[in-house]
Amino acid sequence: MRVKIGDIQVLPVWDGVGVEIGADILSRPGVEDPWACHAEHLEADGTLRLPLGGFCVRTGERTVLVDTGVGAFDDGRYVGGDLLSSLADYGIAPADVTDVVLTHLHFDHIGWVTHNGVPVFPRATYRAHRADWEYFVTGDGAQPSAVDKLTPLGTRLELFDADFTVAPGVDARHVPGHTPGSTVYVVSSGGRRAVLLGDVVHSVVQFGERDWEVIWDVDPAAASAVRNRIADQAADTDDLLAAAHFPGMRFGRIVVGDGDRRFVAV
Repeated sequence: MRVKIGDIQVLPVWDGVGVEIGADILSRPGVEDPWACHAEHLEADGTLRLPLGGFCVRTGERTVLVDTGVGAFDDGRYVGGDLLSSLADYGIAPADVTDVVLTHLHFDHIGWVTHNGVPVFPRATYRAHRADWEYFVTGDGAQPSAVDKLTPLGTRLELFDADFTVAPGVDARHVPGHTPGSTVYVVSSGGRRAVLLGDVVHSVVQFGERDWEVIWDVDPAAASAVRNRIADQAADTDDLLAAAHFPGMRFGRIVVGDGDRRFVAV
């Protein structure tokens, strides 16, 4: 679904899908079966299907790719490989991408940064938050997937440690919690606004359930605070929110009724 934010076009870019047992990854403290009231968001076998991919933002002469999916990968649960063909469906070749920005450095968001040790987007500048680089690549708990994917970039990768403007109408905002360097990207133009959330949210259920936790949050308390702050700020406004793991990679708004928040896709 193509979305226009003023003069800026935002395109969801599909790469594949991951499958997890919903109750294994998302829980509510002190509640044995938190999904009992939200079974419609799960498959019949209790699994949660997580789309994988990113978003392409076209602003002025810049083509910005926010996250790159899981890549040419198949471990039986996470399967990718479609991101380049999805871009091609929009008429976008790898050489057309001017910027690649990463919300964080988990393996399902950096898969097409490089392929076989070569940068996939030959003209792009790549950017990631320094805190995530130090956590996933150079720290004591470095993850091989991040090291293998990111180190071949060399000087093509620019690390940032402060909020900044990526391109006209595209701003990076640091929101640590899910990971130390987690970053959302705010798209704004013509009085309209959309927020690309990365993994601030894994399921739209988390907008209604304030205390749900996801197993991958490095700092669950901080992640919850960020998630609720963003949702409360967007509530009953025209702001759009989107994340790659949302069903259909759809954008939506936060509405409030009888004190309860919910996500309504557009």
